[in-house]
Amino acid sequence: MVALDSPTDAELTRRAQSGDTAALGLLLARHQAPMRAVALSLLGHGPDAEDAVQDAALTALLRIGDVRDPASGGAWLRAVVRNACRMRLRAACETPGLDALAPWLVRSPDPSSHPERLIERHAMRDWIWGAVEELPEQYRLVLMLRHFSGISSYQEIAAACEIPVGTVRSRLHQARARMARTLTATAVQAHVDASTFERESRHEGLATLEAWERGDLPPDISELWPPEAEMTGQLGRPGEHVHPVPVMRRTLEAGVRQHLRHVVAGRDLAIWEMDVTHPGAVHVCPPSLVWLISRRDGRVRKLRVVFPPATALDVLRKAAPAQS
Repeated sequence: MVALDSPTDAELTRRAQSGDTAALGLLLARHQAPMRAVALSLLGHGPDAEDAVQDAALTALLRIGDVRDPASGGAWLRAVVRNACRMRLRAACETPGLDALAPWLVRSPDPSSHPERLIERHAMRDWIWGAVEELPEQYRLVLMLRHFSGISSYQEIAAACEIPVGTVRSRLHQARARMARTLTATAVQAHVDASTFERESRHEGLATLEAWERGDLPPDISELWPPEAEMTGQLGRPGEHVHPVPVMRRTLEAGVRQHLRHVVAGRDLAIWEMDVTHPGAVHVCPPSLVWLISRRDGRVRKLRVVFPPATALDVLRKAAPAQS
């Protein structure tokens, strides 16, 4: 029972819709037990039910503005959980690509409805990204890929990170659980403007590609790629240090051009999604690829290039001959 001096669901919902993170945190805490009950009734006891509740809480952050009747905030949260459970039941066979983002999406023909764009427009985006930044890097990367990039199926994430699918599931479960705790604990704190990271990263990406095409890295770009930077994953060489710049320059010399399409970025992790063209290139290239960038002190520590099609790796290897 809600105390007489406690705010009603309607009051909390209105405040949450105006950007009051503490109000949304209180609303979620108040209805946590009935939300869990809905999940258990549909999925039974186990990690899937807990994951569905966590997904529903994150969805509420993005879509609280959808509630038309503020007094029905609790009923709306239970409906979000019910939808998350049904999505899990329908996705028993994992669906690749952006379909995995369905619980987080507000359906719209507008291309700006990409999940990251929804967060950027939402008054609570900084709260969410603050919680993301609190995650260990291995959890943060799989969460960013799953919810904010085109590499979103468990199989694609596993291939991108070179880990088993079971590990992807485990890390996502841990990431969501940690985020739920962090969001509750930081609801009333001030948060850094998360859009700054995206703007700076996009600027760096465009400047880097432009400089590489000119064949001359200016000092401010060169500093981003120190000698200790390393190409990891399938384009790297096990046991050897391969610097990203010579590898990517050779792809340009082979006629391959990359065009920055989408950026997701935090303090020390960035995802650059590229469209690829190859006018005059000898080899046919994949239509897209993704850079996974890990930084330390603002400078690139590791770069892993990911090809969504499984066969695209061999194509780029031919376009970028081995180092002498």
